[in-house]
Amino acid sequence: MTQRVAVITGSHKGLGYAIARQLAQHEGIQVVLTSRKPQDGLTAQQRLSEENLSVDFHPLDVTSDESVQQFTAWLQQTYGRVDILVNNAGVNPTQQPEEASLLTVQLATMLDTWVTNVVAVARITQALVPLMKAQNYGRIVNVSTEMASLSLMGSDYYPLAPSYRLSKVGLNGLTTLLAKELQGSNILVNSYSPGWMKTDMGGSDAPFTADEGAETALYLATLPEGGAQGQFFAEMRRLGGPIALSW
Repeated sequence: MTQRVAVITGSHKGLGYAIARQLAQHEGIQVVLTSRKPQDGLTAQQRLSEENLSVDFHPLDVTSDESVQQFTAWLQQTYGRVDILVNNAGVNPTQQPEEASLLTVQLATMLDTWVTNVVAVARITQALVPLMKAQNYGRIVNVSTEMASLSLMGSDYYPLAPSYRLSKVGLNGLTTLLAKELQGSNILVNSYSPGWMKTDMGGSDAPFTADEGAETALYLATLPEGGAQGQFFAEMRRLGGPIALSW
């Protein structure tokens, strides 16, 4: 097996699909699509096969220990390695009226969002990093948001969105800690903000397409040795290149 194996969570539609599609266009990268519902993933796989892109698929629910264990065992048996992990799967309850204020947010929603956007990322990362360590190579990309920048949060123009923002602050913290732990291992860990995109989550008024939002993920997923470690990037299309954001 000489190809790099790239796993993208939640990749049957939207940003995850765009990232999977762009990575599959790279020679030497075998993409593994994932989704909670098998039919969604198989449909996405078929769409890409119609573009002559070879991608694999396996069901994955990152909020389930059993699902992650089954997925990891399948990867080990099928490929024996993982080189790239893009943690894209997540939820955003910002459109709920209660999310307009920290004083009205439903604590159950806040907890559920944290479990999906932070704990689930820790779960799949714990499962797959040993496969990266075995070959001293890995690239981990965590999909965050500019709304999670603590230095900008007090003055930005975005919705308050406490559940979503706080979960992505947690994800950025996870990124920093993991990068620190893996320093010197040739496993590079970074997060990035894809920007406001025309997806189910972003809506039709967004200025960017999912393909544009995927550009920075592609850059971080294919970093050379000695590349960025433990940084938080903006979307490349808006700033004209890989620009690090302040935490």
